[in-house]
Amino acid sequence: MRWYSYFAYFFGGAFLVNAIPHFVNGVSGLSFPTPFASPPGRGRSSPTLNVLWGTLNAVVGYFLVCHVGEFHIRHIPDVLLSGAGGLLMALMLARAFGRLYGSPSNHTTGK
Repeated sequence: MRWYSYFAYFFGGAFLVNAIPHFVNGVSGLSFPTPFASPPGRGRSSPTLNVLWGTLNAVVGYFLVCHVGEFHIRHIPDVLLSGAGGLLMALMLARAFGRLYGSPSNHTTGK
């Protein structure tokens, strides 16, 4: 496998995971932050823009995973690389949106 395939699988996994919250919020009719909002990543974009952004992330992730190199679902290094990229993106999103929306662990009970 060529060296750039490793990067493609890692970032492909990250793009695929990033597609999920945007697409789900968009099809649910909810506004959600995108890089196009004001301020970027903090302001909210329309559900339509989120569906489009989520779809673009899914397409980019698909091409990085499925069309760069030869990804094999039964080849453990391929799956680990894409999974690591997805996990890192999921942790980053959880942290960013936890701060933005105030996760329950950040709130006091008022007692």
